[in-house]
Amino acid sequence: MSDTIERSQAHATFVIERSYPVPLAEVWHALSDNGAREQWFGGGPVFEIRERSHDFRVGGHGVEDGQWTDGPRSRFESTYTDIVNQHRIVFTYDMWIDGQHISTSLTTIAVEADGDATRLTYTEQGVHFDGLDNFEQREHGSGEILDNLGSFLARAR
Repeated sequence: MSDTIERSQAHATFVIERSYPVPLAEVWHALSDNGAREQWFGGGPVFEIRERSHDFRVGGHGVEDGQWTDGPRSRFESTYTDIVNQHRIVFTYDMWIDGQHISTSLTTIAVEADGDATRLTYTEQGVHFDGLDNFEQREHGSGEILDNLGSFLARAR
């Protein structure tokens, strides 16, 4: 990173809610199982994976590193800090674009049964560095990933 970049940090919190028309156990499986998670998490066909891991346990780490088609290299590294089976997942994660650390976030995913459906609440508290990222972009991207989860759940039925 160039020394001419003006150093800054911007803090933000956003909440995204989704309702999925499937039982809680199916949503939890999609969130926690490696094979299921690989079907919906990430950049999809326009993102070439170079490294991927997911260790779903308290203290476990996750990595998704790859290259966007005609775009930058992106790296996501996470650590699970709290998991309450079929209720709550808390993790921290850091993002890099082309080797530049752009943000650190604390994320909570809460799920609850809502009749035959599942209500998911995604809360992210983040700090975005040096004007390289912002919460509007992150909220949009997180919403797209949760939409991918919904599409996966619909296909898996």
